Amino acid sequence: MCGIVGAIAERNISNVLLEGLKRLEYRGYDSAGLTVIRDGQLHRERQVGKVQALVDAVNNDAENFKGNIGIAHTRWATHGEPAQHNAHPHVSGKVAVVHNGIVENYKPLKDELIKKGYTFTSQTDTEVVAHLIAEAYKDTKDLLKAVELIVPRLHGAFALGVVHVDNPDELITVRLGSPLVIGVGIGENFIASDQLALLPVTNRFMYLEEGDIAMVKRDSIEVFADGQPVERAITELDAKHHNADKGEFKHYMLKEIYEQPDAVARTLAMGIDATDLKADFLASHEAELAKVKHIQVLACGTSYHAGMVAKYWFESLTKLPCSVEVASEFRYRNPVVVDDTLVVCLSQSGETADTLSALRETQRRAKSGEIKGMTTLSICNVATSSLVRETEIFIPTLAGVEVGVASTKAFTTQLAALMLLVLKVGKVQHRIDSDVLSSIVTDMHQLKGYLDRSLALDQSIANLSQMFEAKKSTLFLGRGMQFPIALEGALKLKEISYIHAEGYAAGELKHGPLALVDKDMPIVVLAPRDSMLDKLKANMQEVHARHGELFVFASENSELESDERMHVIHVPEVCEYLAPIVYSIPIQFLSYHVAVMRGTDVDQPRNLAKSVTVE
Repeated sequence: MCGIVGAIAERNISNVLLEGLKRLEYRGYDSAGLTVIRDGQLHRERQVGKVQALVDAVNNDAENFKGNIGIAHTRWATHGEPAQHNAHPHVSGKVAVVHNGIVENYKPLKDELIKKGYTFTSQTDTEVVAHLIAEAYKDTKDLLKAVELIVPRLHGAFALGVVHVDNPDELITVRLGSPLVIGVGIGENFIASDQLALLPVTNRFMYLEEGDIAMVKRDSIEVFADGQPVERAITELDAKHHNADKGEFKHYMLKEIYEQPDAVARTLAMGIDATDLKADFLASHEAELAKVKHIQVLACGTSYHAGMVAKYWFESLTKLPCSVEVASEFRYRNPVVVDDTLVVCLSQSGETADTLSALRETQRRAKSGEIKGMTTLSICNVATSSLVRETEIFIPTLAGVEVGVASTKAFTTQLAALMLLVLKVGKVQHRIDSDVLSSIVTDMHQLKGYLDRSLALDQSIANLSQMFEAKKSTLFLGRGMQFPIALEGALKLKEISYIHAEGYAAGELKHGPLALVDKDMPIVVLAPRDSMLDKLKANMQEVHARHGELFVFASENSELESDERMHVIHVPEVCEYLAPIVYSIPIQFLSYHVAVMRGTDVDQPRNLAKSVTVE
């Protein structure tokens, strides 16, 4: 979602801000803006659309945008339509503010400020923040103090970057429920909502905690929590592992599909040796895992689908009950969480607002004694994220930077990490037969080869996708462990091609969706050779009898072949438990190629964001 970049240096920082915004484009946005302080004035430029429009506008007035301190922003509309007057930064007198998140009580604050004579030029909640700081500064003449005074009045989750003309050597930043990192340089410092934005200028980062307010100067960083100075560690990253470019690929999404065999293999290598789990994998947490009686998975979007696959794995391999819930629903419905539950939180970014809030709610209830023996675990692609810092156990997904909004390698590495967790819990609790564990581990070693062979289906699927270009709706069908992959396939297609799509358990076809089937409705079927294949074939006949057109991703040994109105692409034969990972690649290719043919913005689909940091 919205992106923040800020800088204070001896050099001109306009290009730093603009480059940072370019590197945040993957988050999803509709407008962009920049403010620098120069010659005792705020110089601001805002543009609707791509960051390049802002770059062009700033370059056309380059002299006025030469400054040593400034803030910049990419906006994803919440309050107010995408428009120049709603774009950030927002200004009140000598104060400029950029803001991620939502101020839930902005309306009464706005009414109060209007009565005091403030004029609003936007529909945003952010302008309220700028006016509040300007009002507080009248009395304090201290920018840090003014920000500290107004933050308690703001309800919601947000991050702020603030500058003031009278304080050209201070950049104030706030982190409260929305990610914010400080980049540490030599004689210059930076802020951003994602470290990726700052990798061209530094690889040293300070991660702010919930509620932190920081005063950033060229040669110093002071952090305050509850008004008291605190120390925050500086972490040095290996920039080559966090940078990303498209290379020879047309889109990041395609590049990231092709990176999956290596990413999954890296993730699995954390936990397996020749025929067993590594002795040191989660070794320090065996006591907590040994007492687990129930698993509660919390996630959103694609991560939720990964959790659904894990439910099949946990219950079939370990016989432990597993519940999976969308985090945004879980946090508001007063759910029952039994004692000795392992709460598993899945998030690519580790900053997903609903997942973090759901986690914090379970922790609050555990702290109050309502839930006993609870353990929290995160599976995440960002080791420095809020989710990782706030859970007791962490399993990383070693996917590397994922830029495309539609998740690919982050999803399959989540599945890999979840399988490692299932096997670890099963082994620690003696719930999984050693021969079964050894067989699955052996297949896990071969998984990279299966994924490589799946990549070879690229052109065949590209040819098939031409038949979807003019379609308006699609059904995805799967049974058993393939049902969540059908849901994921439908999500991918609707995300990037804008074709309506729904995923169904194939056995539910006759309970409603069959009414939609006709010659114009493509039906995508996931058909590995497993215990459900014969029943799935019967579901396919139901479609065939009603003149539906089938697009089947089938196991090489499924005995399914193409005929009139049934197009079969054979997927490598793989064990039933690992098939969800392998079958993810064909559905990703299908969505990608359909989107390319329809001319949509594959990497940055409309209205969506990579990291959803607001409710």
